[in-house]
Amino acid sequence: MSMRVVFLGPPGAGKGTQARELAREWGVAHVATGDMLRDAIAAGTALGRQARTYYDRGELVPDTLVVGMLGERLQAPDAAKGFILDGFPRTIAQAESLERVLKDLGQELDRVVFFEVSEPELLQRLTARRAVEQRVDDTDETVKNRLHVYATQTAPLLEYYRNRSRLVAVPGEGPIDAIRGAIRQVLGR
Repeated sequence: MSMRVVFLGPPGAGKGTQARELAREWGVAHVATGDMLRDAIAAGTALGRQARTYYDRGELVPDTLVVGMLGERLQAPDAAKGFILDGFPRTIAQAESLERVLKDLGQELDRVVFFEVSEPELLQRLTARRAVEQRVDDTDETVKNRLHVYATQTAPLLEYYRNRSRLVAVPGEGPIDAIRGAIRQVLGR
């Protein structure tokens, strides 16, 4: 049984933590556009140099860069049985691009899992995270900008996917194992 899922939620909601573990458990690809971009930035690739100017300010990297990279990634052998997209799409335009990419591959999205987390919890997680991961995009100013960008550009995806009967929600606060159990339940796994 294939599994093509998007994990959607604000920065710091726990999407990556859950996606890594569940992708391994289910034998599907964990596709994290943020990780792919950070790797490209660290490696100094042409894409990485282009993306860095946006990424360091907490702004969204232009769709053309991300969609091209994603289309290639979804054709990799480890994505044949499915994938969990973590960090993409972030806008309605990206969601529409994702639909086109999947259509070209003869696939469609199964579900979108939305992680519900309160803003005070997100701020605490994101500002605490920088001590552990040393991410350049976790300064106080950038964290607030990322949450603002999410609220204005990404949150409308909830309605987009709700209208397509793809959206399911899980609580993003609480013990990691309990959240993982809620994800398994809404996905019937």
